[in-house]
Amino acid sequence: MQTHLKRWTDSLLEWLGATSAADDGWDHWVAFALVVLAAVVFDLLLRWGIVRGVRKLVTRTRAKWDDTLFSVPVLNRMCHILSAILLAVMLPVVFEEKSTERVIVMRLMEVYIVVTVFRFVNALLYAAFHLAASRPAWQNKPIKGLRQTAQGIAALICTILIVSILMNKSPAILLTGLGASAAVLMLIFRDSILGFVSGIQLAANDMLKVGDWISVPKYGADGNVEEVSLTTVKIRNWDNTLVMLPPYLLTTDSFTNWHAMQLSGGRRVMRSVSIDMTSVRFCTPEMLDHYRTIDLIKDYVDETEQRIEAYNAAHGIGTAERRVNGLHQTNLGVFRAYLVRYLQNEVPVNKSMTLMVRQLQPTETGLPMQLYFFTDTVVWVDYEGIQSDVFDHVLAVIPEFGLRVFQNPSGEDIASLRAPAPQGDVPPASQNTPSVPQGTPPEAKAPASASPE
Repeated sequence: MQTHLKRWTDSLLEWLGATSAADDGWDHWVAFALVVLAAVVFDLLLRWGIVRGVRKLVTRTRAKWDDTLFSVPVLNRMCHILSAILLAVMLPVVFEEKSTERVIVMRLMEVYIVVTVFRFVNALLYAAFHLAASRPAWQNKPIKGLRQTAQGIAALICTILIVSILMNKSPAILLTGLGASAAVLMLIFRDSILGFVSGIQLAANDMLKVGDWISVPKYGADGNVEEVSLTTVKIRNWDNTLVMLPPYLLTTDSFTNWHAMQLSGGRRVMRSVSIDMTSVRFCTPEMLDHYRTIDLIKDYVDETEQRIEAYNAAHGIGTAERRVNGLHQTNLGVFRAYLVRYLQNEVPVNKSMTLMVRQLQPTETGLPMQLYFFTDTVVWVDYEGIQSDVFDHVLAVIPEFGLRVFQNPSGEDIASLRAPAPQGDVPPASQNTPSVPQGTPPEAKAPASASPE
């Protein structure tokens, strides 16, 4: 076959008048240019015929996967492979055997074939991973990192083959030499290797997906994941700043993924208000009558009071000794019952999740009363609005139960204590002067020795 191609090439050169009697080698390069031109024309015809024909067939099918797998870039690069094979077949005819020009051209031709195959594989990988990302099971998975890993392996193989072709050495010998310099390669490609391993861990364990809300306080990241690649995880914070983290940091350090909360349909509120412990007291009949005017707890007050009366009567506890030995209600207990019913009836909470009001360990800043519940929405703005409304109401209603919120004295409080009394006012009583209860009639406030004026 090569003999026939050689004769055809010589005849073509003689017809074009490109042969040289001096045999200076120019006719070989003219033939080389003609072969390259023929390969280019062949490539154009292939792309015009195959690409258009296959795309017409693909668009007529009901399946959608073939539209991506047989895309235009994939078909074009497949045509380049066929053109490269045509060149590899025809070029040996142009040059004489064992000539230097033939050796150089054929090595370059082999390199070109490897490059065209790599470009085809690269396009095929891109289409395959794009097709996988469109499936529901793979949506929001770190597909880009896996695709870059596969493309990186293909590029490494392509580089080894090209170097072995140019050096005219076996790829096995080249790999053996690379093994001796593995430490240097690991140092150079440290982030890529760690990113590859971490990307597999993140995807296999479903730790992270594109679109998840994650928090990594150590590195100032708190926002949505926009991209997971081989070497970086791109996170857009809520203030629209971007944070780039290597994937291996998310497998070696801890981070919070809020995606499960978003899927649960409820977001937790866990906030406390500190009660001044000196304001906690037993309920008097007047206080109980006041609490009965509150619709949310009037049934609770009556039921609890009946239970207390029954217990005290059964144990023979009289009114005089009830304060120490008997059962009785406290304003803090009634307030806690009120908060539970307020959350259950007046606040949009997720009723399928935990709801409670509890006391925490008392501290020097008071007795923390913690509200623990879940809202029925995970939308950030709505969640913050519900939380603020609840504690607005809690702080405003606390005085109705005879309680006080603990708050450290401010500068204004200290200044009011140090301010001198206005002229004409009665000076503060000394330690020996008994205090007068509030509500005492004016005539009872004057000392017995004072004479009326």
